[in-house]
Amino acid sequence: TNANPLSHRSKMGISRDSWHKRRATGGKKSLIRKKRKFELGRPPANTKIGQKRIHLVRTRGGNKKYRALRLDSGNFSWGSEATTRKCRILDVVYNASNNELVRTKTLVKNCIVQVDCVPFRQWYEAHYGLPIGRKKSSKKEESAEDDVLSKKKSNHLQRKLAARKPTAKIDPHLEEQFPTGRLYACVASRPGQSGRCDGYLLEGKELEFYVRKLKSKKGK
Repeated sequence: TNANPLSHRSKMGISRDSWHKRRATGGKKSLIRKKRKFELGRPPANTKIGQKRIHLVRTRGGNKKYRALRLDSGNFSWGSEATTRKCRILDVVYNASNNELVRTKTLVKNCIVQVDCVPFRQWYEAHYGLPIGRKKSSKKEESAEDDVLSKKKSNHLQRKLAARKPTAKIDPHLEEQFPTGRLYACVASRPGQSGRCDGYLLEGKELEFYVRKLKSKKGK
């Protein structure tokens, strides 16, 4: 006789069925069938920050999923300014579901990340003709940065920039982040399903909420 009664069965897999669970009353359900292909589950992607690496997964109906294993950038939207820029993802700082995902820097939907502010700073300075988040730096860097603001502008462009200036004010909490070179953003896509890490910059009450959360976390 075989010592292991489970050895004749197929290898255990991840299953998304409900018949192996108990009823609400606590009673066991009788086994009506073996596992089926349409009930399968797959291991998590656990997308990390690194050079882009995406695996293609064939799914039911011949469709495809794009399993991102490593990502280093994504398209992030600045909602109040209605503009989107491709930014480098620098760090994962908060995850409401699990602190382990912050420690391992795992990219999942709705995690809070820090992104590079340079693309948004360049857009703001070109759009409004005003400096934002400037730090004192070497003369070479200053001359390169001032080039956008100090270069000669046509009368038409000057009138355009003057008309935009009344609306140039941004959220003070967001403005405070520009000198650090990092902006808080929330991931809105599902990296393990779509192969992308896109999201939006945190502003207003949402930004206040997460800044408070991060401060309380540091204080512990």
